[in-house]
Amino acid sequence: MGSFGPMHWLIVAVVVLLLFGGRGKLSGLMGDAAKGIRAFRDGLKGDEPSPPPATAQPLPHAESEKDPVAR
Repeated sequence: MGSFGPMHWLIVAVVVLLLFGGRGKLSGLMGDAAKGIRAFRDGLKGDEPSPPPATAQPLPHAESEKDPVAR
């Protein structure tokens, strides 16, 4: 009961192959997961256009500032 059977060794071999086999299987899986999360976040944001930033405009001058009163 204390040793691994053939089925246990098969499961261990599959896990090891998934993690370390081939060219970057684990990094490829993580990259795909990151792309999925990014797409999910973009989907939550929606397609609503953001309002344009408000620009400061100078205030109009009053008539009294244009023509000084002569006394």
